[in-house]
Amino acid sequence: MQIWTGLGNPGPQYAMHRHNVGFMAVDVIAEMHGFGPVQKKFSGWVQEGRIGTEKVLLLKPATFMNESGRAVAEALRFYKLGVEALTVLHDELDLAPFKVKARVGGGLAGHNGLRSIDQHLGPDFRRVRIGIGHPGHKDRVTGHVLGNYAKAEMDDLTDMLAAIGAEAEWLAKGDDARFMSEVVLRQQQ
Repeated sequence: MQIWTGLGNPGPQYAMHRHNVGFMAVDVIAEMHGFGPVQKKFSGWVQEGRIGTEKVLLLKPATFMNESGRAVAEALRFYKLGVEALTVLHDELDLAPFKVKARVGGGLAGHNGLRSIDQHLGPDFRRVRIGIGHPGHKDRVTGHVLGNYAKAEMDDLTDMLAAIGAEAEWLAKGDDARFMSEVVLRQQQ
């Protein structure tokens, strides 16, 4: 079993924030792959399903970003899984908008959700980094991250999320390189 966690903040006022793109991604994956109904569990919302031959639990922590690690650690403990079973989908400032990269480990880049997970589980989990771009100056970062996607970005956002959902089977199989290349190809169509 794998646990895929989308990072975001709970509540409708945060729904379209760039910081919530991890939540958006797991919602699209659940919809495209016919996951079961949403249940409250592990200080968050979960949906169970299959992607290809792999059983996957999608988790959206309801703890707010800064406490995401608590919900993730709770789920891993419950299923007696190690950190190698975890994939975290999150926004990434240092990646161009709508670019998607996957890798195991790495820095925290000031991301409070990643910091929380690192504190609970260490740094060696797989991340799907979803680019939101940098606003240019550090004084504008908070407003950018906690700002809504612009109307002009909606088509690109929809295309990127659809590509992540459509190519999720490569992630489930552990083929991060193929996942990334297929997402890029799909976005170019």
